[in-house]
Amino acid sequence: MFSARSSEIAPFVVMQLLQRAREYESQGKTVMHFEVGEPDFQTAEPILQAAQSAISAGHTKYTSAQGIPELRDRISHYYQTLGVAIDSERILVTSGASGGLTLLSALLLNPDDALLITDPGYPCNDVFARLVGARPKAIKVHADNRFQPTLSDFSLAWTEKTRGALLASPGNPTGTMLAVEDLAQMADFAAGREGFLILDEIYQGLNHGPVPYQTGLAVRDDLYILNSFSKFFGMTGWRLGWVVVPPEAIAPITKLAQNLFISPSTPAQYAALAAFDEEAMVIHRQRKEAFVQRAALLSDGLQRLGFGIPVAPDGAFYLYVDISHTGMNSMDFCWRLIDEFQVAVTPGADFGEHHADHYVRFAYTTHLDAIQSGLERIEAALIAWGINT
Repeated sequence: MFSARSSEIAPFVVMQLLQRAREYESQGKTVMHFEVGEPDFQTAEPILQAAQSAISAGHTKYTSAQGIPELRDRISHYYQTLGVAIDSERILVTSGASGGLTLLSALLLNPDDALLITDPGYPCNDVFARLVGARPKAIKVHADNRFQPTLSDFSLAWTEKTRGALLASPGNPTGTMLAVEDLAQMADFAAGREGFLILDEIYQGLNHGPVPYQTGLAVRDDLYILNSFSKFFGMTGWRLGWVVVPPEAIAPITKLAQNLFISPSTPAQYAALAAFDEEAMVIHRQRKEAFVQRAALLSDGLQRLGFGIPVAPDGAFYLYVDISHTGMNSMDFCWRLIDEFQVAVTPGADFGEHHADHYVRFAYTTHLDAIQSGLERIEAALIAWGINT
């Protein structure tokens, strides 16, 4: 009755954990949330005001499938502040980064094409490839290389069926960035085989210090860039993102957007205009610094309890944590932690298969007091389970 591809898609465990957490909260229990990659901050007030003004002004009709020109111009100017010149015609506003990935998959992949992705990596990348009949092929990445592929990994994985690759910098679940040399070499390798490289930059701006580049477009101009208003700009529920494509891809991706989405949310687009105003940017930058503080508190606390953090993140708001000292696999650890101590953490199995049993992802998207309380509960769990800290 249902499609074969629907049966190939694995459940998203983090959402199952979130559902369990909500059940406990409905019983009056307090849950410490480290599972979902959604900051606890409300969308910045200037963006809320812009949305209200837009709705009052009647901006509720369809827009161009590419997005309103004003927003595409704002995004183009944003890239100028990052040191690259990108014509607004190359920018397409999308219905979240997921809408962007849907469009890029439909644009670039044919049935039975292979798409290189990383393991661990964002789990839904696999799904977008399968939806258009392509086949994801995982590159196993290791802590030794900061959980990012090198040219050697890339070239060994590339076969005659490979059409391109989808990489992330900073990545989820590790928060690490590709080295400049690796990114340039892999992009050159793909181009030399008439392939493509999509670079997921949805955590751009949420860096913990100096980064090797602000955008991959500074390394190579013909990359396909995926970005979002959800993370740095704090607009998760608004479902708004963008892609940057080479000039020759503008017309075909626009046709796809017209047919698949008609247009992105109009109120969200007008709200996002204010996301780049200095009043809002001050708020975004303050929140970025809050994430740095949260990362330090959580990292120090987990390591004190015996957990391993083999690679410190360059950005985003995640720690990829080795739980080997507990003697449990990651799935058992996460379900016992939520059921027995109401602490929600995501198992490595959500992000791939490579050493997945040994790792969990902590999202430091909650305030410092909650992080401290969560650490106390985890310590109590380890004691109860007879694990030395």
